[in-house]
Amino acid sequence: MAAFTPKVRTPLFPLYSDVRHLIKVWAGVPKAAVLAMINAIEGQTGTPQHPVDWSDPDTWIGERLEGESQALARRVWEESGKTVNPRHVYGAYLFINTYGLLTPDGQGVYQLGDKGQRFLASEAAMMRELDDSEGIPQLLSILATKGRAWRKDLVGEWGAFLRQYSRFGTDRTIPDTMRRRLLNLVERGLVEHQSFYWGITQRGLAYLDTFAKPSQDALSHVARGINAHNDKQVRLLRERLKDMHPTRFEVLVRDLLEAMGYEEVEVTKASGDKGVDVVAKVQFGITTITEVVQVKRHQASIGRPVLDQLRGALPYHKALRGTIITVGNFTQGCQEAALFPGAAPIGLINGDKLVELLTEHEIGIKKRPTPVYEVDDDYFTAAEMPAGDADAVAEA
Repeated sequence: MAAFTPKVRTPLFPLYSDVRHLIKVWAGVPKAAVLAMINAIEGQTGTPQHPVDWSDPDTWIGERLEGESQALARRVWEESGKTVNPRHVYGAYLFINTYGLLTPDGQGVYQLGDKGQRFLASEAAMMRELDDSEGIPQLLSILATKGRAWRKDLVGEWGAFLRQYSRFGTDRTIPDTMRRRLLNLVERGLVEHQSFYWGITQRGLAYLDTFAKPSQDALSHVARGINAHNDKQVRLLRERLKDMHPTRFEVLVRDLLEAMGYEEVEVTKASGDKGVDVVAKVQFGITTITEVVQVKRHQASIGRPVLDQLRGALPYHKALRGTIITVGNFTQGCQEAALFPGAAPIGLINGDKLVELLTEHEIGIKKRPTPVYEVDDDYFTAAEMPAGDADAVAEA
């Protein structure tokens, strides 16, 4: 049986841009000073009455740290262009030490060696080596066979991979390790993220091919075909929405709301609706509330007057909130007024979000299962020949 080669060695997987900033700051700094800064920050727990606002390093660094730790934290924050929050560098610290991107000299001072220089230069072989050790090819492979997928659609296969190749296959670490890697891949342009969906990009597919075994080339080709087909169907769905009769469009919205768990969904009459097209009830905590919806099939951007009209109709329907659904988009003024302080909230769903919801709940579009079979090499590698059979082969 082949020896176990651990993958996903850094559970708190960082953004590579953060790692590059930190390598430049920490080079020439004692490793002990870096660890002291991290420990000093971790020790700032705050209280329920006086919680620490970690989102504002300009404030908390001066208030919470002192001496060398304060100075080093300021360097991290300011020399990164205020993009790397010192509160969240432990994952990068582990990554840098695990792969020797900085190595302490005889005095314990971090020095930039060959590996660190290659990482800063984004050398292709170096990046592939690191990514392979952290399970990136596997995650890209999962995405390649899914097209556009929700995170929950990826967790099962990612978890199976972790349980086999890593030491972090618990119910808590599986989604977190995947989320951190997806964010890393989005930053690098290998994965795209729209609302709740994740999908591999063409650049991601090309990068995946640099890891692929010969037997995987056909699978990558199939994945490209599936992605192209799905993109075409999504575009076609949007075109169909633009051409729908307004009344039929209201029915489609009704069907969508029912699929999303709304109850008592009714399309209003053509007149006397006060600008409301659909009325529904939704469970909000332990309370059931009424929500009103106005739908706009046209492609022009929806302005604030439409929102004000819907908000004014809430008392008429005894509704606590409303939603506007359009194939087009919303003006800036409309978006700002949607969550105006003190006013009833109005949700805004534009054409992109509408298509995502329709796809997720399979309204007007169908998901066809596409089984992909591969020979399980691990099964045959791990299988041991019974002793009797081995003797027979030896005698032959």
